[in-house]
Amino acid sequence: MSQEQVQIQKQEQLLKQTQSITQQQLVQAQLVQLPVTQLVERINAEMDDNPALEVSTDDLDLSDSPEFPEFTEDSEHSDSFDHEREQEERQSALDAALEGIGRDDEDLPVYRSGSNGMEEREETVYAGGVSFYDQLYQQVGELELTERDRYIMEYLIGSLDDDGLLRKDLDTVCEDLAIWHNIDVTVEEVERVLRQLQDFDPAGIGARSLQECLLLQIKRREPSHQRDLMGQVVTNHFEAFTHKHWNRIQRALALDDLQTEALIGELRKLNPKPGASMNEHVGRSLQQITPDFIIDTQDDGTVTFQLNHGEIPELHVSQSFADTLKEYQNNRENMSRQMKEALLYTKKKVDAAQNFIEAIRVRQRTLSLTMKTIIQLQHRFFEDGDEASLRPMILKDVAERTGLDVSTVSRVCNSKYAQTRWGTFPLRYFFSDGYVTESGEELSTREIKAALRDIIAAEDKHKPLSDDALREQLHQRGYPIARRTVAKYREQLGIPIARMRKN
Repeated sequence: MSQEQVQIQKQEQLLKQTQSITQQQLVQAQLVQLPVTQLVERINAEMDDNPALEVSTDDLDLSDSPEFPEFTEDSEHSDSFDHEREQEERQSALDAALEGIGRDDEDLPVYRSGSNGMEEREETVYAGGVSFYDQLYQQVGELELTERDRYIMEYLIGSLDDDGLLRKDLDTVCEDLAIWHNIDVTVEEVERVLRQLQDFDPAGIGARSLQECLLLQIKRREPSHQRDLMGQVVTNHFEAFTHKHWNRIQRALALDDLQTEALIGELRKLNPKPGASMNEHVGRSLQQITPDFIIDTQDDGTVTFQLNHGEIPELHVSQSFADTLKEYQNNRENMSRQMKEALLYTKKKVDAAQNFIEAIRVRQRTLSLTMKTIIQLQHRFFEDGDEASLRPMILKDVAERTGLDVSTVSRVCNSKYAQTRWGTFPLRYFFSDGYVTESGEELSTREIKAALRDIIAAEDKHKPLSDDALREQLHQRGYPIARRTVAKYREQLGIPIARMRKN
């Protein structure tokens, strides 16, 4: 009996949605994220790589530009053609690429820093020396990392807050690397690199929580019974430890008074902010700050701002490259293969220069649009400088008003500062969540915290107020929040419970 084999051809139509990002969009996203000082460094690196991009040295001298961590990026520096290809394929590719030349090379762009009629601002520098991030990048150089791992490591370092902790979850890190840096990584890969970062000095760097930060420091200690006790406290009795319930810890570990006192002394040597300690070791409490925004408040309440262009130079496409393009275009009929390759190389560099100049323009427009919206939403604060005047505002609020993506607004606000009449603040300072009362009124959590701080500062230190008493005081000031919310805000402010505030 024979079996007949039947082949069936089937056609299906699938709808698949994919997300892609062009090289130009990637460059724009990277430049938006950079503060003004690192933008200067990036511009210098771009000019080193692209001879078609030039700077006018009449106005600015970049030789004295401050040094910042060098961010290496995957650049396409390969030749336009693979010399192992067949000659026919090379000639066909050259001819196809040359078809569009000559239509978009006129009016080569020029980018000038600053605004006409604006007086130049001197950079506000609060401290000198090597920054906290610089020190970590120096330690990266001591490791043998693949290019992929090095990029992940540098991204993780750039994501640390001023305390040296990583507040982003690893899933978000993976998404950011995939969307904005074209690097597809797994959570396991990022966590493996993060473990290497957590081996850096000082101990505790790269921790994702206070508990993990303290455990990393305990792990570095020499093995001893005392170290084991410290590990037990932070691992198994962390809540009692954070509330300083030493009696409960003493009973749980069956310690006498002398042992408890010694244990408390060692636990107090742990540093909850290892990033801040790095800065102290080099004689500074904060990395060098150059504000990206200069905000002026007039006596009549008018608020204006301008971008601080710092040392951003004047950029333009090299005239010699532009002349070479025109020369080749006038002789295209009699061009040899070598001349065509030279023309393609010139065209490629000119296009890259044009795109980079446009990316800087996009950065300036994006920063200006974002700052304008922040001022509109927080106008009261810029008028009086009172923290309590900050209204509830999240990234989504700014994104909806500007039409920008939330991730773009986030990149604008990261690592950037605004100089105001009332001081210099990170842009993140102007954002806070809202608290909605039972009546539907929305209050700023920052405003409530400011009131809470004032109440505690004015309390009788011999009889400090309990959380219930603080709740009553806040109710009297018009902030009807629950006792548990009072306790949460108090802890976020780093203020201990009543019995620990008693003199």
